[in-house]
Amino acid sequence: RMEARAVELLAYGDHNVHGLLQTEGYIRALFAMRQPAYSADEIERMVAGRMARQAVFDRSPAPMLSFVQEEVTLRRPLGGRMVLRRQLERLLELGRMRNVVIQVMPTQCEEHAGMHGETQVLKFADGTAVGRSEGAFGGRPTSDLKQLRVLEARYGMIRAQALTPRESLAFIEQVLGET
Repeated sequence: RMEARAVELLAYGDHNVHGLLQTEGYIRALFAMRQPAYSADEIERMVAGRMARQAVFDRSPAPMLSFVQEEVTLRRPLGGRMVLRRQLERLLELGRMRNVVIQVMPTQCEEHAGMHGETQVLKFADGTAVGRSEGAFGGRPTSDLKQLRVLEARYGMIRAQALTPRESLAFIEQVLGET
């Protein structure tokens, strides 16, 4: 996977918690609710695959990882209340790592550069990059420099509009307290 080679990742998520941040219970709930349904074997294979991606957090040197999550992704109790509680606890753990930034985009935000959908940019040690956004360039991955600049500018504005990293961790703690 390209994530395993990235030195920097920028990711905005609007429907659910980003795959790298998901707990096993959250992953399992996501795959179990899919329609048409996956088989039990397919679910187990996909859960294992997604969990394996999280080795990125143990890499040395550590990559820079930046995530902006919609508030709704922190409140929707996929898999039930306990799954959500554990997911919020995991976000707090990861958000305290020195190479990980998690920001929350409040639902009440009146201006929002992320209305085109999920956006992700991966940057590599050799200076190359690849990005994708649901609402840009047909939703296909791109390594075109002009298109990457558009995605990076959009992500920069999303970050600027979101809560700061410190405010975001406090917000996640607040949601955890309400859950």
